[in-house]
Amino acid sequence: MLKNYLLVAFRNLSKNKAFSFINIVGLAIGMAACLLILQYVSFELSFDNFHAKKDRIYRINQDRFNNGKLSTRWAGGAFAPGSVFKTALPEIEDFVKIVGAGQVLANYKDQKMVIKNDYFASTSFFNIFSFPLISGDPKTALKEPYTVVISEEVAQKLFHNTNPVGQSLLINGDKPLKITGVMKNMPNNTHMKFDFLQSYSTLLKDNPPNKDFNLDNAWLSDGCTTYLLLKPGVDPRVLEAKFIPVVKKVYDNYKSAGETAIYTLQPVQSIHLYSNLMLEFQPNGEGKSVYLLLGIAIFVIIIAWINYINLATARGIGRAKEVGVRKTLGSAKAQLVMQFMLEAMLLNALAIVLAILLIVICIPVFASISGLQMGFTLLAKPAFWIAVAAMFVLGSFFSGFYPAIVLSAFRPVEVMKGKIQASPKGVMLRKGMVVFQFAASIFLLIGSLTVFRQLQFMQNQKLGVKIDQTLVIKAPLVKVDSFLRNMGAFKQESLAQPAIKSVTVSTSIPGEPVGWNAGGIKLTTADQSQGKQYRIIGTDYDYLKAYDLKLIAGRIFSKDFGDEPHSVVFNRKAVEQIGFNKPEEALGKKIDFWGQVYTIVGVVDNFHQQSLRDSYDALIFRCIPDVRGSVSVKISSTNVAQTIADLKKTWAAFFPGDQFDYFFLDQHFNEQYQADQRFGQVFGVFTGIAIFVACLGLFGLVSYTIVQRTKEIGIRKVLGATVNSILGLLYKDFTALVLVSFIVSAPLGWYAISKWLQTYAFRVDIHPLLFIIPFVIVLVIAFATVSYLSVKAALTNPVKSLKTE
Repeated sequence: MLKNYLLVAFRNLSKNKAFSFINIVGLAIGMAACLLILQYVSFELSFDNFHAKKDRIYRINQDRFNNGKLSTRWAGGAFAPGSVFKTALPEIEDFVKIVGAGQVLANYKDQKMVIKNDYFASTSFFNIFSFPLISGDPKTALKEPYTVVISEEVAQKLFHNTNPVGQSLLINGDKPLKITGVMKNMPNNTHMKFDFLQSYSTLLKDNPPNKDFNLDNAWLSDGCTTYLLLKPGVDPRVLEAKFIPVVKKVYDNYKSAGETAIYTLQPVQSIHLYSNLMLEFQPNGEGKSVYLLLGIAIFVIIIAWINYINLATARGIGRAKEVGVRKTLGSAKAQLVMQFMLEAMLLNALAIVLAILLIVICIPVFASISGLQMGFTLLAKPAFWIAVAAMFVLGSFFSGFYPAIVLSAFRPVEVMKGKIQASPKGVMLRKGMVVFQFAASIFLLIGSLTVFRQLQFMQNQKLGVKIDQTLVIKAPLVKVDSFLRNMGAFKQESLAQPAIKSVTVSTSIPGEPVGWNAGGIKLTTADQSQGKQYRIIGTDYDYLKAYDLKLIAGRIFSKDFGDEPHSVVFNRKAVEQIGFNKPEEALGKKIDFWGQVYTIVGVVDNFHQQSLRDSYDALIFRCIPDVRGSVSVKISSTNVAQTIADLKKTWAAFFPGDQFDYFFLDQHFNEQYQADQRFGQVFGVFTGIAIFVACLGLFGLVSYTIVQRTKEIGIRKVLGATVNSILGLLYKDFTALVLVSFIVSAPLGWYAISKWLQTYAFRVDIHPLLFIIPFVIVLVIAFATVSYLSVKAALTNPVKSLKTE
């Protein structure tokens, strides 16, 4: 029996080659696209799932308030909460403190390496997180001062194939660290990327407590990321409520400063997609974008399945006699259902094989546009084959069940009398499915156009700061006898080169978050409770001029004034925050900055320190002649390679032993948009695939519809109908379907893009063209698809048309 079913199934596929091709190709493309997107989504959702204790690990997030108004949201907040909460609340099993240390230059004998991901971590790091050590004891590796755990990659580069545990490194030319462990390289799906973990006790040793300040117990000094390991069964929301009285007791001591903070718990697994706070370890993903892509995957496969259902049921009238004969000869309905289900399974199986072939071909392309380094190892993952099997089963059932029920329900008597015709309900269902395809296509086009327009807006928007032709050299790491003298000499000798226009040093550069955050800053005439938080950029005399920041009041820093180290320049946002309506009103006013008095000498306009995803920060520029930080060099666009070589030679003369690590600022700034660009590319490509699959189904459905109406078209031509009138008749039906699709998809599209755009502080307006253009595109595609076959049918000799039945 099974052999007979398969034989008939193959005959039907070969007999209707065009429909079989459309179905198989459409399903294969839909399945391949869906599987690739699912791999991307699966990766994004897998972040930090590998931790054995993941369900009990929570990060403490900190919201700082000034006089009841939210001022800053921190991922890395105060140092004190971890140890204080652990002592006060028995629900906490353990905690770990992690503090960024910037980058370091590590030396071992003649080996040298700049390490960018350097952090301090307390003893419990390896107890809480599942980052295995290749060598060393995880319980004691981070216990003693001046010890370090290095990554497998660092160990290989510095020590090659020897075990480095017990050896000592020299960092920044003067600080020895003993290696106590080698950590397996961190996986890609974690929100933290560490290569160098110094013990937290090292940080405390370098910053010993005094009568006025203890770093480990500080509540007003930020920069420490704290994770808690809760005891089994503890409700994090209940625990959060217990933070409040503990924190209130502490902040009662700071009432005069108007300071307070709220501490909340965030599950470690949600950080990557749902966190964009100050001092994140790295840029995180965007949950809304990931779920939009998941929506595309669902749309694509549903559209492919709808194609099969539409074509199978539309061809039902053509197979009515087959069903009638089978029933007359004794076939039961269950046997007919089995026959048609088997055909669906066969077609889905062939589509799966083709889909896997497409995936193998497209993996490198998909990896390049998505940034997901999956490689061909994807085919070795059990999860991939589980998804393939699930898609085959679901596809066979959903695409085959309804056609099987419809086709097996034909009555033999009506079939033999030639009375069988399309059911009105069946026609409506097919039209409904076509409406879904069009609606999905319009919805995806609305999203694609919005993403593209937002990306163009961000990249073309004026930043308010001049970053072109700027080469940035990373801050020197090795200590020298006189940093100010050496940097001054480097600047002087560099500026002697005609190709170099300016050289300036600063603690922050455009394109990066400002790491120096200071609270409690106020006018000297204001009450202590009026203190607010600002971002501070320490600069030399030349920074504001070099970056061409627009001066709107007062003056910039100048060596002509002897008291510049006690001068500050505000940006417009900072002026407004401190309480002035006009920039000019701030000039000459004095501020209290942690007990030191500074004079506001100038105001510059707001500019985009980071991408347009972020709003303007309240910035204060402090003149620090011996500031240590990044070196920004404005260069000529001619003979860039020689200019860089000359700079490298000059750098080596004044900072011997240091790495000459540089990048171009405009490229660095645009890296902030890399995730958005990749999302836009993935969204656009798969939107195109969804529309293509929908067109395949539309082409097949229209071709079969025209075959069914061939006699009608012939009669209309005999009675004098023109080609245009026949086309108008066919266009009318599909225009109505596209219009209904637009009415359905436009509100959903508006809601989706408005939600997505809310993640950007600076965003495009929702313009009517974002909806009109997709409607027109889909309408044109539908007309083009209908026209190809309709014109051919309308031009056919009516005598030939009337002979078709």
